[in-house]
Amino acid sequence: MAVRTGDAAPEFDLEVSSRERVSLSELRTRANVLLVFHPFAFTPVCEDEARDLQENLQSFRDAGTEIVFVSCDPSPARQAWKEELGAEYTFASDFWPHGAAAKAYGVFNDANGAPHRGTFLIDRAGTVIWSLVKERDERRVEMVPDSLEVLATSE
Repeated sequence: MAVRTGDAAPEFDLEVSSRERVSLSELRTRANVLLVFHPFAFTPVCEDEARDLQENLQSFRDAGTEIVFVSCDPSPARQAWKEELGAEYTFASDFWPHGAAAKAYGVFNDANGAPHRGTFLIDRAGTVIWSLVKERDERRVEMVPDSLEVLATSE
């Protein structure tokens, strides 16, 4: 079962590159966190979502929120895709232990070895204040406007 709004957010510690990691406990010291799981890099629906997040990045930053975009692809692939897209937020890898963060959040799809589309807005206290999970491969059109609305009302 997926983590829901009101639940305590499970800790994560993900690889960004061979020299960099990102964890919930570290991010929470300075910002809210929008944790966005998606199935695979270099795919059309995931690319649309990544671009949508980039287009709205300043609004998230203005709301004191860091974005962490996560899949089980290895970190070199994540960083290559980030560069190709020109994204300026964190692309993290849940490659090893395979899917550990996605499993902790209840969005790992055993059938294909990748996460479902799960989105979790976590406040600085470590509570999920908004969540959205889509198990079918459909774009989360409500991901940006709905999460930004929650951030605006929680200030």
